Amino acid sequence: MGNTTSCCVSSSPKHRRNNHSRLEPYRPEPELSREDTGCNLQHISDRENLDDLPMEYNPSDHPRASTIFLSKSQTDVREKRKSLYINHFTHISENKHHPGLVRRKYSSCSTIFLDDSTVSQPNLKYTIKCVALAIYYHIKNRDVDGRMLLDIFDEKLHPLSKSEIPPDYEKHDPEQKQIYRFVRTLFSAAQLTAECAIVTLVYLERLLTYAEIDICPVNWKRIVLGAILLASKVWDDQAVWNVDYCQILKDITVEDMNELERQFLELLQFNINVPSSVYAKYYFDLRSMAEANNLSFPLEPLNREKAQKLEAISRLCDDIYKDLRKQAKKRSVSADNLTVVRWCPAILS
Repeated sequence: MGNTTSCCVSSSPKHRRNNHSRLEPYRPEPELSREDTGCNLQHISDRENLDDLPMEYNPSDHPRASTIFLSKSQTDVREKRKSLYINHFTHISENKHHPGLVRRKYSSCSTIFLDDSTVSQPNLKYTIKCVALAIYYHIKNRDVDGRMLLDIFDEKLHPLSKSEIPPDYEKHDPEQKQIYRFVRTLFSAAQLTAECAIVTLVYLERLLTYAEIDICPVNWKRIVLGAILLASKVWDDQAVWNVDYCQILKDITVEDMNELERQFLELLQFNINVPSSVYAKYYFDLRSMAEANNLSFPLEPLNREKAQKLEAISRLCDDIYKDLRKQAKKRSVSADNLTVVRWCPAILS
């Protein structure tokens, strides 16, 4: 109480009032820019405010933005639909006496065909095929003018194998089977899950959007490797170490893997968050692309065991939502349990 430095005794002269003085107008101090503070990284609060960002430029962040691979696949889907339509009816007319040769399966009143892939548990083999097809469309329908190429992803500067790279390597686009074999080898050797493949595609498109680069025959392997490396560490509880990838790719060093991971994270601005809505969007867009390209998931007839599992899951979800509806339902309050809000006077100094 007797200390002169106490806030109860001394006060700021700007806020001291008397009968002949008025309050000075508030003048906010100018905010320092991020260049002045020396911080050029994007703050996480800026990344979470996705409504202010253009949706078409943030497909890996905003759940309502269309994915890049789906839009790039639309150019070839129209031509494939015409050819598939002609081939379908030609195949039926040629094999009308052999109905067993028709591969496409249709559900009926007595038989229902379902696949074993769901958004929570995708089919590993066909999910990798869909991701490889999405990467193929990225490479095939890339910008003609070309974008900036980063040295860390250039396979000529950082080869994955000791075999000599041909001089016209950048002029030949890889086939879908080649991309699928590369991704499948990494996933089978590292024992990664199908969910990790979807997150890999999310990180790949986020890299292309943030860094403003394009994927081409020269850099597609190292970009996919960096996305798989990061997705496995973020998604799986028991992540694969960088040295383990060196056992899969014999000619790559641990230092190269560490540098690839570091620059990949910097280009992503350390934004490794994948919301559930974005994950679900990529899953269903992959299914749409697969159906448009006649890459359907394996269908099996619904048997008694699968029907009982679906019924149990449906009943469990119904019970959960029923409890939530009960909690959210407004009920009248009796006078005995009525609590009165007491207002306390506030002293403004």
